[in-house]
Parts: sequence; structure tokens; C-alpha cells
Amino acid sequence: MKTLKEFKAEQMKDKEFARAYEECHAMPLFNDAIPLTDTKYFPDFTQSFIQTDTNVFINTLYKLVPGKPPVLLLHGHPETHLIWRFMANKLTKYYSVIMTDLRGYGDSSKPQGLPDHSNYSKRIMAQDQIAVMEELGFSSFHIVAHDRGARVAHRLIADHPQAAMSCTLMDILPTYEMYEDTNKEFATAYYHWFLYIQPHGLPEKLLAADPDFFIHFNLDKKVSPAARHRFSEDVLNEYIRCFSDPKTVHGIAEDYRASASIDIQYDVEDIKNNVILHTPLLVLWGNNGIVGKLWDVVAGWKEKASNVVGYGIPDCGHFVPEEQPEFVLEKLLPFLRSYDK
Repeated sequence: MKTLKEFKAEQMKDKEFARAYEECHAMPLFNDAIPLTDTKYFPDFTQSFIQTDTNVFINTLYKLVPGKPPVLLLHGHPETHLIWRFMANKLTKYYSVIMTDLRGYGDSSKPQGLPDHSNYSKRIMAQDQIAVMEELGFSSFHIVAHDRGARVAHRLIADHPQAAMSCTLMDILPTYEMYEDTNKEFATAYYHWFLYIQPHGLPEKLLAADPDFFIHFNLDKKVSPAARHRFSEDVLNEYIRCFSDPKTVHGIAEDYRASASIDIQYDVEDIKNNVILHTPLLVLWGNNGIVGKLWDVVAGWKEKASNVVGYGIPDCGHFVPEEQPEFVLEKLLPFLRSYDK
């Protein structure tokens, strides 16, 4: 496995590769800059871009601990791997830890969406993660995921059950059911679900106008006031940096467009085929958030899976691993240990 600097140096000779890379990527191939937040929060992690598809590179940070089982961490909207800043280093005491930016997010590639949005389907985004883990030498692993990353994880354990030792899902119910159960309260709280799925050009144009405002508005709308202090300005500035790239806004919009179209088709197929998830599930949600307020989270997942435990988290809104990381670790570590291989 090559470091980021080695990877870029190797590719500098190939001008066509560099052009394709920069078309799909938020960061120029020849820019060796690493975000200061990564240096600050993940000093012992290695960063690499791992190719998972044609002209698609997934930004990956990892610390592999010999003899320790792997844990893959997947972030949510509109964030990056930085959401794990309170948990990743603590997990390395017991696990090899891998964090990625999802396709369309952070410093991962952001290909132009296809007409049917299939290149942002959760099936393809899950395949990105399988490819990353295979490149790092892992055929099975724990998955810990929040929000959009949890939707990718849901599809991953449906399509690749042999790859998952366990799966932790934070602040979600299955996508199909959430759309089917939409009411005024949900649509008001999750307005962005319905903005992002509008035809190409509208959300991209509107949200690109003021990324700083959107990042702060989205946070303040969903975070528990007791946890607001955990979002320091350097962290918010990093989220703003990534969201300021028009390709990021497009990639995120395509993620949501896929969820409302092709992903629903896959979910309906699973329902018709009575697909039951047998991967052990830990589900967590914020007691102050809309998901726990409108749904019985454990009951919802028990309709899909055979082995489910779950907990609501006090003084917590939507951003579970950032707002209450201590509570998450308290529930997560014994759950992971139960299913280590």
C-alpha cells in the first residue's frame, strides 16, 4: 500500500491519468496538501487514495494494528471521515481502524451522475467500500456507520453478508420505509431529502451559493444544544471546504437522487424476496432527533434483520458519533467484541 505522496508521484508521469483524476476529484493530483484537521485529529493514521472503479478514488485513512480485527467507519451528510475524530484513536487500542470519505463526499472522487443515478446507488457505493477493504487485505470486517454511510452499510450487508462481522447503524431507519412514512414533521426536519432529489441543476445552484451558511444551518437545526460545543470552527471549516466544491454538492445530490429512485427499486426487490439480514445489528439514535421521535427504531430494524439491539442516546440530536461519542463507545465496544473473529 502506497502513501498519498508515493501514489501521486507514481502517477505524475501519466498526463491522461492526471487529467481524469482531477476531473473526478476534489483535490488536484499534484497538490500534496493534507488537511490540517487530519494531522491534528488522526496523527498516526496513513492516508491513501484507493481506486475502486474507473476514475474513482476513495480517500482512505487507516491505522492497521497487527492481530486486531478491522473496523470500517462510514460518515454521514454533509460531512467526512472527520466525524470520527472523538472515536477513531480510541478504537485503535482494540481494532485496526479504517475511515473513508464516501463517493461524492470529502476528498473522494465525485463522478458526474448518470441519468439513472446508478453510479451513486448504495450498491455501487457499498462496492467502493468492499474494494477498499480488499485492497487493505480484509475480506470481513465490522462496520460502524452514521446517516448516509449507514445507508451504504445497509446495502453492503444485504449484498455482501459474508463481509460483515457486525454492523452498527446510527440514526436511520431503512430508506424505503422512511420515504413511505413521510409526513409534515419529517419533511420539515429532513427538508434536504426533498431538495437534493430535484432535477440536476437546482440543488447544485442553490446550495453552492453559500456553503458556509448551509453547513452552519444544517448543524444548528439538528444538533442537541448540549453538544454544540463539540463542533469547533476548524472542524466546521473543513466541512465547508469540502462543500464549497461544486462537485461535492453534485455528488451529494446524486447520492440522494439514487436513494429516491434506483435504491428504492433494490429495496422493493428485497421486500418481495423476503430478504432477512443476518448480520448482527446495533442501532443507535439521538433521543432529541427526528428519527427516534417518529419511529420505533429497534422495531423497524427487527422487521429487516434477525439479530438487533438498540439504544436511544440522551442529550443527542442527529450527529450521534460527534455529539455523544462516549455513550457510543460504551455500547459499541462490547457489541464488537461479541462478534470478533
